[in-house]
Amino acid sequence: MDALLTAYVDDELDLVHNLEVERHLKECGACASAVERQQAMKRAVAQHAPYYSAPAELRRRLGFDSRERSRPSLFRSWAHWAPRLALAAACLAAVVVMWRVAPFPFRPPSEGIESQVVAGHVRSLLANHLMDVPSSDQHTVKPWFTGRLDFAPEVPDLSGKGFKLTGGRLDYLNGRTVAALVYQRRQHTINLFTWPDRSGDLPAQSSTRDGFHVMHWRRDGVEWWAVSDLNAGELAEMAGGG
Repeated sequence: MDALLTAYVDDELDLVHNLEVERHLKECGACASAVERQQAMKRAVAQHAPYYSAPAELRRRLGFDSRERSRPSLFRSWAHWAPRLALAAACLAAVVVMWRVAPFPFRPPSEGIESQVVAGHVRSLLANHLMDVPSSDQHTVKPWFTGRLDFAPEVPDLSGKGFKLTGGRLDYLNGRTVAALVYQRRQHTINLFTWPDRSGDLPAQSSTRDGFHVMHWRRDGVEWWAVSDLNAGELAEMAGGG
């Protein structure tokens, strides 16, 4: 979490991680205080750190000569364009945010679900809510969902493919409560989201979002979404057995 907080203060996080950190800060006073201290230090450095002009020898090595002294400096030129560039960057950021959150028809439906799937994966890791029912036994995980969902989720045995079942939980995606099955492969956690969908079979499709690999397929009236930092080739093996 410390690395995420530092990246958050420096505005280096993508939208999904940025939102997750902001939610965490509302619940964790210690982390909120740490962020405040880092932001105060950043402001103090910006306001009070000394700045010096480049030595003449350094300017000469960088290609400056006496004739350039009569021209507007690079820094004055940058100051002239900085407000325009900032405005352009703000507009671009607004477009990106609108694209990420806009519903159909502005973006394909699957694109919106994919974003929710990745956000659910990240949320489960950051919020320490990976499993409601920790178990490697299918016959323990599957019955746990009874009465908690309006469908009986399949809990595939993927141990033969190297994916160990570690538990399951409830999640909320695409406007409904779904089953999230949790698997492990080496040190990689895989969230496998599933719910009924009778719109026809769909072959496995691979994509990457916010640094995570995503596999999506539909088979025999069941929708499957797998997401992990596991490499795409290995994650595709799960689709073959889902």
